[in-house]
Amino acid sequence: MVVSVNTNQGALIALQNLNATSRLLEGTQLRITTGLNVNGAKDNSSVYAIAQNMRGDIKALDAVRQSVTRAISITDVALAAGEGISDLLVEMKAKTVAANDPSLDTTSRNAVNEDFRALISQIQSIIQTAAFDGANLIDGGLTFGLAVLADADALNTITVGTENLTLSGAIITLATTANVLTTAAASTNLSLLNTSLANVNSALARIGSAAKKLETHAVFISRLQDSLTGGVGNLVDADLAKESARLQALQVKQQLGVQALSIANQGPQVILSLFR
Repeated sequence: MVVSVNTNQGALIALQNLNATSRLLEGTQLRITTGLNVNGAKDNSSVYAIAQNMRGDIKALDAVRQSVTRAISITDVALAAGEGISDLLVEMKAKTVAANDPSLDTTSRNAVNEDFRALISQIQSIIQTAAFDGANLIDGGLTFGLAVLADADALNTITVGTENLTLSGAIITLATTANVLTTAAASTNLSLLNTSLANVNSALARIGSAAKKLETHAVFISRLQDSLTGGVGNLVDADLAKESARLQALQVKQQLGVQALSIANQGPQVILSLFR
């Protein structure tokens, strides 16, 4: 072995080992700081690509969940409005039955009719205001129903049907101008009210079924996101217990490397003894 002050082979080897230890230490510190074993494509390109695709699906499912949640709110408003209309129809039926009494005098009949007409106005008011975020399921405005995102690829949708509860329609057959000023009119409207009440309750059942379907899908989306998030974690998360042990080992190794380099750097001083 050549003894030289220009080239210190021992110091070079010690420096290489120290640099290698420092790189490992930096990687361990990064994993501890971020909590990730795979921080980028350089760490593990295939795992990083898979994880990124799954992260994209998770973010896309956020949009799906928002769409479903919005639809649930719309159906909840429609259900509340429909139930209110059903209650009003029940009251109107009672008024109509009372108006069928031929012994009512004109004053009493007019009073019953005013109550009857007030209930019609309340139904119209409920229908007009039963909207959430601009969507109304019971006024007949959504001709093709309410389409809701169902998956992260936006390829499938859930469609909620609309129910037109406006007066003089297919569901509420009672005319907007209906009155009970005569027993004949009261008798006719009683038949229409019975049909309308049955139709409204059937419509409520359909909206309720759609609402239940949306809630079930919302739960599924939430569970799917959790599963995907857990999958990403299994791929890229660091085992911090192992990283902690590795950190301590590398710190000791780094200190030893510094000492080894210091010893190697003192080697050329031996040459001075040859020239005394």
